[in-house]
Amino acid sequence: MKNKYLLLAILTGSISLTGCEDFLDQKNTHDLNQETFFDSDAAVQAATAPLYNYVWNEFNDKFYYGMGDGRANNITAPYSAYVYPYTNFSETALSDGLSSAWNSLYSVVAQANNTINNILDFAGNGVSEQGKNTGVAEARFMRGTAYWYIASLWGEGIIYTNTSSMVNNYVIPANPGIDMMEFAIRDLEFAAKYLPKVQSNQGRVTQYSAYGMLSRLYLSMAGLTTEGAYDGTNAATDFNRGTRNPYYLDLARKAALKVIEESGMSLTKNYGDLFAAASINNNPESLFQLQWLQGTSEAVGGCGNTMVRFLAWSTMVADTDAWGGATYCSWDLWNEFKKYEDPTLGTTVDDAVRRHYSVASYGEVYPDINIKNNGYTYGITETPGNEGANIKKYVIGTNADNGISFKGSAGINTYMMRLAEVYLNYTEAVLGNNASTEDTEYFNLVRERANVPQKTTVTYEDLRHEFRVEFAFEGLYWYNLLRRSYYEQNEVLNYVNNQNRNAGYSYDKEEEIYEISDSYEAPGKGVAEATVRSLKLPIADTDQSKNPHLKPDGNGNLQTTPYVFGEREVSIDELFN
Repeated sequence: MKNKYLLLAILTGSISLTGCEDFLDQKNTHDLNQETFFDSDAAVQAATAPLYNYVWNEFNDKFYYGMGDGRANNITAPYSAYVYPYTNFSETALSDGLSSAWNSLYSVVAQANNTINNILDFAGNGVSEQGKNTGVAEARFMRGTAYWYIASLWGEGIIYTNTSSMVNNYVIPANPGIDMMEFAIRDLEFAAKYLPKVQSNQGRVTQYSAYGMLSRLYLSMAGLTTEGAYDGTNAATDFNRGTRNPYYLDLARKAALKVIEESGMSLTKNYGDLFAAASINNNPESLFQLQWLQGTSEAVGGCGNTMVRFLAWSTMVADTDAWGGATYCSWDLWNEFKKYEDPTLGTTVDDAVRRHYSVASYGEVYPDINIKNNGYTYGITETPGNEGANIKKYVIGTNADNGISFKGSAGINTYMMRLAEVYLNYTEAVLGNNASTEDTEYFNLVRERANVPQKTTVTYEDLRHEFRVEFAFEGLYWYNLLRRSYYEQNEVLNYVNNQNRNAGYSYDKEEEIYEISDSYEAPGKGVAEATVRSLKLPIADTDQSKNPHLKPDGNGNLQTTPYVFGEREVSIDELFN
């Protein structure tokens, strides 16, 4: 078994897969060489298995939440160099985490390329046409998702489909972000056509995973283009124009409806079940999760969910490694949970259900943690941290509580997309360029589960708020703001510059409330003013040194070369008619 996976590592990207094989334990029955490895549909599935964990490891470890939530000011972590530069808009090309995040996402691309090319080149007669298409579609799903991240975060990058040729000649110009977005969309459209509606192995992506991801990407492209399908001539240049491309808004609506009406999926009944150790992994609401190993020492070596060690605040809530005592919910997000003022409802909403399962605050009780001592009460079972309320999502207790954790590894999967997002994407698509929409059915299903009041009309501000509190600490909020910035740039910059960034706060036992520190003055210590340049990350200095084409000019701009696309492989009619 180990020999088979060592060969698989060579064939699909020269990475060690020791400890990752539990995701799909299949044997190849022939001689292990490049020409004969792909002799069955099961062997093709084995080739795609690493795309669900190992290659995402560095991204998941810190950057998933450090950027998705830290940059968006959902997290305050004043002592963590992989969070606070991004929260404070003070990052440089030398900042901690930039290189590893870029490398991790490009590891996904490289591994996907190798997998695609090896399947196409070496699949034997024992591999069915469906098996071949499914394997390629899985790899293209992962590659498209990675390119969406790269395009969103850096705004430019290198598109390539042959990893071997790239290794031999990596000093090439970058491509524009909009071309990367188009490339990602084409990958996801291929996946939507060729992935099965139901996978034979739990946890693998399906046709509906691809349609859900397309609803996200089409919304991004709606802001990046003016009108009609992108053809290289209709990229938006006015990022304060206030409207989006109706063509992609309609595609986002259609893609979301494919999931909503055809997948048979529904929201998990209780919000807390989404994050409980017994029910988080591959639950019915999940469209795409990174698949991590559980409860073994091997899980730490690139195939376990190591994120928890940076969020957990004590060794009573995680096994041995718990470095998140000074990583906490931002004051800004805390207030949005606790006392969000909803002008259309004429009331202040306390989002107690989602707050409880997202943020561990003073007096909140968690019976599934510290079970042997009858549960855990934050701030009472142990003395709370000096500042803030800690992050509860992904923190599930010790192995004694759940049986699946291990030192430095939570034993649970990472959400990359779930059905609730598709519901909100649908609502955003039908809102389109209007001030409000009365098509609130799916929006209200998300709110109903959270036990907050229903709404008869929805505005962009309603969507922004709902997205933030529903997906807090799930690595998504910054990307939601970014896609707004494609057509309302000044509004987004004004919003992030008026958040309480890097603010300290603590619990007053006498008043029984959290209060912002007396010494705090907005903006917080070390916070820079966000500018247009803040909407893109700098490429790490190490990568600029390797490829001078990635070095920006004196104005911070990167010279790019348009990507040359071939004919579309999948038509819109095939996807939606």
